[in-house]
This record gives sequence, C-alpha cells and structure tokens, in this order.
Amino acid sequence: MVKILNGLELAGYIKERQAKQVRALRQSWKVIPRLAIVRMGNHSVIDRYMRLKSEYGGDIGVEVDVYDMTGPELLSKIIELNHDDSVHGIIVQLPLEDKKLTDSALSSVTPEKDVDGLVNNSKFTPATAMAIDWLLAGYNIDLTDKKIAVIGKGRLVGMPLVKLWLNVGYDVRICDTKTPNLRTALRSVDVIVSATGVPGLVKNEMINKNVVVVDAGTASENGRIIGDVEEKARQRDDITITPVKGGVGPLTVAALFDNVITAARKIANQKGQQDI
Repeated sequence: MVKILNGLELAGYIKERQAKQVRALRQSWKVIPRLAIVRMGNHSVIDRYMRLKSEYGGDIGVEVDVYDMTGPELLSKIIELNHDDSVHGIIVQLPLEDKKLTDSALSSVTPEKDVDGLVNNSKFTPATAMAIDWLLAGYNIDLTDKKIAVIGKGRLVGMPLVKLWLNVGYDVRICDTKTPNLRTALRSVDVIVSATGVPGLVKNEMINKNVVVVDAGTASENGRIIGDVEEKARQRDDITITPVKGGVGPLTVAALFDNVITAARKIANQKGQQDI
C-alpha cells in the first residue's frame, strides 16, 4: 500500500502542546490569545477551513472572531484590528470576493499581527510553508541533497515554501504554467509539492518510484474536496504521499495557531514572563 503522510496525527501532538501553552498564558499571565479573521464572500472550501480554524481555536483556548466585510469596510476593519491590543493575530481569508482588494488588504495588516506570514517584513513564517516543513520532518524525511519541485507560485503556499527552503539551502525548482514540459521536470526530482488547486494536474506517470509527494492543492468538485494529484497515483505502493484530507490542512491550522500563540506570548513577555 501507498505510504501516507498523516498530518492529522502529527497535528494532534502539536495541539496538546499548544493547549498547555494557552492555559499558562490565560491563567498565569491573564493574556487571552485572540485571532481575527477578515473575509469577503462565500466559498465552500474556504467555509470548511473557517470552521476548522474556529473549532481548533476553541479546543486550545484561543478566541477566534470572524468578520464578514464588504469592500468599503474591509480595509477600515483591518486598520481597526491593528490598533486593538486584545487582538494578537489577523488573517485576511483568501480568496476575497473582490480580488482587486487582495494586495491592499494584505499590506494593511501590521507585520506584528500577520500570523499568515504574507506581509512584507512579517514577523512570522507562512503557516502552510511551516506545515509542509513540519510534515516532512515529522516523518523523518530529510531534504538535504534531494531534488525538489514545487508546482505553483501562489502567495499562500508556493512562493513562501520556495523562499523558506532556498534560505535553508535546499535544491528547489519552481514549476508553473511556463514550465515547458511538466512531466519531464517532475521525472527528475525526489520530492514533489503541488499547490495549484488544479484537479488531477499531477498525473501518475509523472511520478517516479520512491518519490515523496505533498499534495497541497485543494478544489471542490461535485461537493467533495479533491487535490492536484490524480487518484490513480494513490493506488501505488512505491511512493509516499499525503491523503486528500488530513495531510497538509490540519498542520496548516496548527502552524497558524502556533504563530498566534507566539504573538500572544510577546504580550506576556511585556508583563514580565520569561518562558512558558
């Protein structure tokens, strides 16, 4: 059977640690970690992740507030939250209904509260990039001397991950719509990370034996969540791959809340806390 990278299992261990940290913040330092999510428009995949974030926050003791905004109100709400000392982290939930507002909305978040790590000079590592790093480390997959392909240059996954791994010194190439032959590009690598949201983009025949595949793409088709890697590849027993559900997603949520807790701990440090 195919070897599965179970992010849900790893997230469970992280969640236990975070709950203890939040309990200490609330009880010893009277700091209540708070995350504000600003969104615009409805989308089935996004709605699902919003529920996951709210439930996760409730489980570990982080308060999560969701603000559904229209265009004119969006930027002013972000500025208001920047100045609210009770809010430790702010997320602009993408995609926005009005995509023209994306850049201005993201750049409006102060770097100290940008727990998604998407703002220039953000104080935090982007959550999904951190999640993929955690996932591979959790299964003792060493990327040293490995050839890595990251498919997609999106601001949420592809570009932050490439930047993170290049800074470490890994051998990373990025593939996108300008890549002349995706099959040829992928057949020469040891690790594939796909984050395009294009169902079935990565074909079974593009994947060599013993390759590690991280499917970080999500799309909705006929009411179900599907990834970038075609289903046929998941029947193989000679690769290691994330499941359609329970792979990168749970760890992304965990990484996000790690950033929120870090932001809240800075406030506790200002009150004299040394460590938790």
